[in-house]
Amino acid sequence: MSRYRLQPSPAQEQALLEHCGHARYVWNLAVEQHACWKPGRRSAPGFAEQCRQLTEARAESAWLRVGSIIVQQQALKDFAQAMANYFGGTHRRPTWRRRGRGEGFRIVAVKADDVRRLSRHVGEVKVPKVGWIRFRWSRAVPDGVKSYRVTRDRAGRWHVAFAAVPAPVPAPGTGQVVGVDRGVAVSAALSTGETLHAPGLREAERARLRRLLRKLARATRGSNRRAKVKAAIARVKARESDRRKDWVEKVSTDVARRFDVIAVEDLKIRNMTRSARGTVEAPGRNVRAKAGLNRSIMAAAWGGLVRRLEDKAPGRVVKVNPAYTSQRCSACGIVDRQARESQARYRCRSCGYACNADVNAARNIAHAAGHAVSAREGPRVAGPVHREPQRDLLLVG
Repeated sequence: MSRYRLQPSPAQEQALLEHCGHARYVWNLAVEQHACWKPGRRSAPGFAEQCRQLTEARAESAWLRVGSIIVQQQALKDFAQAMANYFGGTHRRPTWRRRGRGEGFRIVAVKADDVRRLSRHVGEVKVPKVGWIRFRWSRAVPDGVKSYRVTRDRAGRWHVAFAAVPAPVPAPGTGQVVGVDRGVAVSAALSTGETLHAPGLREAERARLRRLLRKLARATRGSNRRAKVKAAIARVKARESDRRKDWVEKVSTDVARRFDVIAVEDLKIRNMTRSARGTVEAPGRNVRAKAGLNRSIMAAAWGGLVRRLEDKAPGRVVKVNPAYTSQRCSACGIVDRQARESQARYRCRSCGYACNADVNAARNIAHAAGHAVSAREGPRVAGPVHREPQRDLLLVG
């Protein structure tokens, strides 16, 4: 996706909100239909049947009829894809959409003249039943786009994302392997010795966020004051999220350009960040500490970094077993639990090797990936140059 900041007028914003309301309403109706299904009943209606039902609903409801049929049909298409992902085991079951969360809609059958450039930093996109809406031309719009999605975040900002598959980052062809260790104190440590930190809020911004959260706790539910405070909190958190996403994009591009093979730990982040609260019958222990650890893991963008690396360097990301990567000495290979003197210091009691603990783990990850590559085929960009000798071939002749 190539995302740009939309700049709608107040009247256009109201029309966009109506489109979002139509898409949310149709999505929730589809969720309700599938929620009523039980084993033994007829199968829930699919996309084609739901489109026929949508035509009947538009004939009976003037509110739906004034909306765009493209927006409403694409909401059903998104739901069908979400159900396919759920049955495929890659995503959770689609649930209800609430106003103010995940607002957006998709437009298809986009023509070449539906997007135009006005000046160096200003462009326009044509939205059905809304008209031309300006957006910031921060970079060139991909050629041949056939669809785009308009979204609104919690901070009230509108974006348009044009669907286009970008070309992968070309590999340097040097055959270098890098290990990436993800942590909390150090967001990402490379086997080259570099330590990277995901940016967050500054101290003044964190203090402002604490004040806003206290003000939110005192505000009456449903009041205008509470809505204003929630909007202010959303703007602060959006600033933090934008910085983290920008850091992920820059780091993933830099690593994909410099190395042929990128090794990371195969971490189950969803299981690692699961709540420790427990149940009433079996309450959890150290719940506050575990919640703080979960927030730190999310703030370090573990999943986002690996996901973007896989997008930009397809076939060049190797996931290795994370067992003992932080306890093994990268110089002599001895596993010693007591070798890690502190969070940041590692000193091997066998050979005396000492370095940053996260860098040592990253070198173990790179070493494990190097063994895996040598035993199979080597870097995808260089071809199968590291294949081990085959015993049967050596015996021939």
